[in-house]
Amino acid sequence: MAIIKCPECGHQISDKAPICPSCGVEIAGKVIKCPNCGEVYFKDQEMCPNCHRPTYQAQVPPVTDPKPVTPPTPPVPPVPPTSPTAPSTPVPPVSPTPSATPTAPVTPRPTAQGSKQDAEGKEQPKQKKPGLVFIMSAIFSILVCGIFYYFYDSANKNKEQEAYEYAMQSSDPMVLKSYLDTYKDADEAHRDSITAHLNMLQQVDKDWTNAIVSDSKEALEAYLQKYPNTPHKNEIWNKIDSIDWQLAQRDNSVDAYQAYLDAHADGAHIEEAEIAMKKIKSSEVQPEEKQMVSGLFRQFFQSINSRNEDGLTATCEDILSSLLGKASATKSDVATFMHKLYKEDVSNMNWHLNNDYQIKKREVGDQEYEFQVQFSARQDIDKTDGSKVENKFKINATVSPDGKVSAFNMAKVTAE
Repeated sequence: MAIIKCPECGHQISDKAPICPSCGVEIAGKVIKCPNCGEVYFKDQEMCPNCHRPTYQAQVPPVTDPKPVTPPTPPVPPVPPTSPTAPSTPVPPVSPTPSATPTAPVTPRPTAQGSKQDAEGKEQPKQKKPGLVFIMSAIFSILVCGIFYYFYDSANKNKEQEAYEYAMQSSDPMVLKSYLDTYKDADEAHRDSITAHLNMLQQVDKDWTNAIVSDSKEALEAYLQKYPNTPHKNEIWNKIDSIDWQLAQRDNSVDAYQAYLDAHADGAHIEEAEIAMKKIKSSEVQPEEKQMVSGLFRQFFQSINSRNEDGLTATCEDILSSLLGKASATKSDVATFMHKLYKEDVSNMNWHLNNDYQIKKREVGDQEYEFQVQFSARQDIDKTDGSKVENKFKINATVSPDGKVSAFNMAKVTAE
């Protein structure tokens, strides 16, 4: 084994190497060494590229050992001894033996890969080996593919990042589902975050569906408390407004309509509630109105008990439409009524109201109401002779919008 230079690229290699590790050209059995100048070249070339000595394929074996070949020496014929007595006879020249005759050089057939000289004797350039071209083409293709893949992968990663950020800011479950379907090979942390966000949105939607279907004020308020920033906030308030309005209509009372107005200052049914309240007030006696009526007649009869003329007339209108059957009675008529109750044999008198008021309400003006009142009372009389008398009366009266007695009539109830 000898170290030679590759005829193709000049790289130092072993002459036993199958191929050159640098350029890939075949070496073992494909090269020879010129016996004239020592140049190593491909044996299929017709002459040495250095000294242009013809290649003798029959005599020059492939280079396996750098030892030089020594040509054979022709034998020298023996010279017979000369006799001193014999005459000198000229010796004819000895012809060389046929083996000593030089052999004519054998010109090898030119091959397709051999080097050829042009008309000017210049050597044409060597053809590149197909293996080297294939290797270089493959390397170039791999490099180009790698570059394209790098830019393609970078573009995909940037696109995935943008889609991830957009999906995390979205409240639309369809956007998140689209991300998961499109980027199945995305970073696991991204997919986990999107999945968690999607589950949260789906839970919110489920809670919203349950709240809206329940048609319950409590369920809607609980949802609003749990999700204060929900985009359904206005819808929830409108729904609660509708529920409270239905409850007010069902109860159909002044308190119910007032509760709706207190809870919904900007409600959708404010005007309707006010109209309903006005209608009820025009036909139904309110607690404060009943209290006003009872207080008025308590003062009326207490003034009679104490013979307080001024107190009694203060509870009455200037003109009463009826007083014990008398039309257009004045306050003086009211005072006369009180004095007539106290006869000469009466030392003391007390009126007791039974609080069994029956009140009817009638609208007589814009939010002005008149009250028709019926109730019973008991009269206890202490006479001057020490006897006691008890009388019962049924009273019919009218109270004006100003809260004063505008009519007063009573009838004695006889015991059965």
